[in-house]
Amino acid sequence: MARALYPGTFDPITNGHLDIIRRGAQLFESVDVVVAVNARKANLFSIDERVDMIRACTRDLPNVTVLSHAGLMVECLRERKAQVLLRGLRAVSDFEHEFQMALMNKKLDPGCETMYLMPSEQYTYLASSLVRELAALGADISEFVPPEIETVLRRKLSGGKRTP
Repeated sequence: MARALYPGTFDPITNGHLDIIRRGAQLFESVDVVVAVNARKANLFSIDERVDMIRACTRDLPNVTVLSHAGLMVECLRERKAQVLLRGLRAVSDFEHEFQMALMNKKLDPGCETMYLMPSEQYTYLASSLVRELAALGADISEFVPPEIETVLRRKLSGGKRTP
């Protein structure tokens, strides 16, 4: 069986992300969830906070590892001896960007394959940015994130500060 990387910013991790991770863990020998460092995004949570949150949510999955990476994902793929980049594809609007990324990654490393999983129906519209916005406005987000993530997110938002 192949090894997969599931990269993303996960700011914060949502039930949609966890759906992809759990299903990927059934398909692959192992799944490395890679918190990608993206300097273009203003993140609410630090890299270490995001790694810790994902580890807390995936501790029941023995073939899932969580790490961070600041470089090209194909470099991480080689370092981790993985063969597949696992990606979630929510809607047609995601396709163009994902298609470009898959082609570029294949150009950079011809051995890199990208596999897309559609999220379960109840998560097709879910995005971390929407969850952050809803939480900031005091909405109920309990169906979008695990309870421990809701607690951490509300605590972070009540502090009113952003972290790099």
